[in-house]
Amino acid sequence: MTHYVTLFSPETYRRFSESKRDTSAVRTRQQKAADRVNVGDLLVAYMTGLSRWVGLLEITGPVYEDHTPLFADKDDPFFIRLPVKIHAWLLPEHGIPIHERTLWSKLSFTKGHEPNSSLWTGPVRSSLAPLDAADGKLLDSLLRVQAARPTTYPLDGKELRLIQEHRVRREGGDVTVSVPEDAEEPEPISPKHARESIKIQALLAKIGATMGFRIWIPANDRTGVLREQPTVESSLLQQLPLNYDSTTLKTIENIDVLWLKGRSMARAFEVEHTTAIYSGILRMADLLALQPNMDIRLHIVGPEDRRRKVFDEIRRPVFSLIEGKPLQERCTFLSYGSIEEIGKLPHLGHVNDSILSEYEDDARSEGV
Repeated sequence: MTHYVTLFSPETYRRFSESKRDTSAVRTRQQKAADRVNVGDLLVAYMTGLSRWVGLLEITGPVYEDHTPLFADKDDPFFIRLPVKIHAWLLPEHGIPIHERTLWSKLSFTKGHEPNSSLWTGPVRSSLAPLDAADGKLLDSLLRVQAARPTTYPLDGKELRLIQEHRVRREGGDVTVSVPEDAEEPEPISPKHARESIKIQALLAKIGATMGFRIWIPANDRTGVLREQPTVESSLLQQLPLNYDSTTLKTIENIDVLWLKGRSMARAFEVEHTTAIYSGILRMADLLALQPNMDIRLHIVGPEDRRRKVFDEIRRPVFSLIEGKPLQERCTFLSYGSIEEIGKLPHLGHVNDSILSEYEDDARSEGV
């Protein structure tokens, strides 16, 4: 018997709670991980955003595929299904915070780390990551006790807002939105962060060039990108081969990295590292507002600890009501770590850019 992490966002936690609670699910990119689990294995449920352990589910049958919407009203991305039965399912205020002092000091991946560090987050970044045997046993025991004799861990104002559902009606169906706190002032960009972001921008250029794409980098960034990755120079475009109006072209020219095939844009990347995380998201939204029928994959790239902030901003009502699909259905998040992993893949020149789907996360729902 093995314990695995399974992730729930506040939205998918609510949907699972309102369901028969007999089916968990993962995205198609996790098919291989799902094929490794066995009947009798246990899923330890972790709620993102609140950073709390909220349930213990036992796998009761073989994995199967079902596209019937279950965790979303339509286009449910979680169609690799796992039949389960509940051993513990906690209310949000009874969920065990991962930062609870005793638990933090005992889990193998948190002890020794500062609570405000993100270095420990590896095991809770994706569903079906196997837990260390001792960690699994500890969480199993704590969750069963908590289900039988719950201790309340009060939710603060921010946590309460995360679990409140905000939905707006739009043509084609309702969409879940977020209403973030008042905008924070951007932090001054330190030389360290500036160097890190230009390294990621350069690595994105190298990955795209290796895959056979032509690359666009804004003029002001080219010197820094070529200093980090001089081999991409032959793939850099000096002018965009696109027939759009001047307003659209000006917007496109300022996007951090573009991958192009012929005269078509395949993917656009904005590299973010400030607190407010606005400029890149606004550029993506502006692009879709100007060209709502544009067929392009959009990505925000940032440090792992900015994931939640990115999703909160992408789910703002203003971005959910743009013509066509809302931004949260068209723009995904890629962490710096994911880009570094992709850059290290062997035979990258023979890999299709669809490999990015194995590393990206979208704002609609982060796990079930």
